[in-house]
Amino acid sequence: MVAVRACVLRQGRLVVDDTDDPRPETGQMLVRILACGICGSDLHFVRHGETMVSMTDAMLPSMGTQGMGMAPIDLSRDIVMGHEFCAEVLELGPDTTGPDPGARVVSVPVLLSSTGLHQLAYNNAYPGGYAQYMVLSAPLALEVPNGLDSRQAALTEPLAVGIHGVARSGATEGDSAVVVGCGPVGLAVIAALRAIGVESIVAADLSPRRRAMALTMGAIEAVDPIEEGVVDAWRRVDGRRPLVAFEAVGVPGMLQQLLAELPPGTRVAVVGVCMEPDRILPFFAIAKELSLHFALAYGVDEFAGALRALAEGEIDASPMITGTVDLDGVPGAFEALAHPDEHVKILVEPAAT
Repeated sequence: MVAVRACVLRQGRLVVDDTDDPRPETGQMLVRILACGICGSDLHFVRHGETMVSMTDAMLPSMGTQGMGMAPIDLSRDIVMGHEFCAEVLELGPDTTGPDPGARVVSVPVLLSSTGLHQLAYNNAYPGGYAQYMVLSAPLALEVPNGLDSRQAALTEPLAVGIHGVARSGATEGDSAVVVGCGPVGLAVIAALRAIGVESIVAADLSPRRRAMALTMGAIEAVDPIEEGVVDAWRRVDGRRPLVAFEAVGVPGMLQQLLAELPPGTRVAVVGVCMEPDRILPFFAIAKELSLHFALAYGVDEFAGALRALAEGEIDASPMITGTVDLDGVPGAFEALAHPDEHVKILVEPAAT
């Protein structure tokens, strides 16, 4: 095997090292990573990997066929993360049909192999996008259309998260919306809301830079929640259309605060992933007949819809890209992303190494 470079999570630390060259099986293809976004869940995994693994293991039995065949994660072994990628096809596996070598592709981060199902975010057997090369399932790969820039194509996955969250909320063109939290997920929700015709979008975030980004992505108002509550701001700028609320922070107490402040009949979509115990008082939701939905990830059709929206110019997510690094810059990028006023989305470009 030929050694290839990758940023490896090893014993809780990110290190750049040589790894084995992945080889495609039947139904797979070898690709070269052009760009891969750093996701907030990757930041969580570095800090709280044991908690995420234990929660996932406890959840799998209740997922039925959705969890069948998923390989377990061993934190004592190397993991190459990265699931928001755009790549160039280099080679098809034996007896495999798919995009021709040279084509640029994106894919849902799932791999089918002879040993089972692998999520390409966190697993020991196959590298993710923080590497020069990885293997993908050919049937799941989508060619990047319309000459869409590879950096923007790498935003397909996080945009799909926002599209799914909006779909789960049931938001329609005639609604208004409040979005609490303007990290990548909250910004993707704002872009998806604007794409379906929602005009009145009010956002809240502590970071001035992210509030400015929310306005760029389609919000009509963005407030510092210390100075003005997001529901108060919505009443100031709209206050009349049916309201849909999105909790995109994922910290204890945020959901209860929304339940207490929202007007009757509001639909609430929780898209922020809270990894700690939280507490809500159901009375508020019951008394006001609030509808509560939880959303994670996306469907294959929503992933394809995100790519189409980017390629056809319906959504311009490029302002979210606030930095790029090569593989050697990944550890520093993780540190920078811990400070929300510095960056929104940093892309890793392994080929630049």
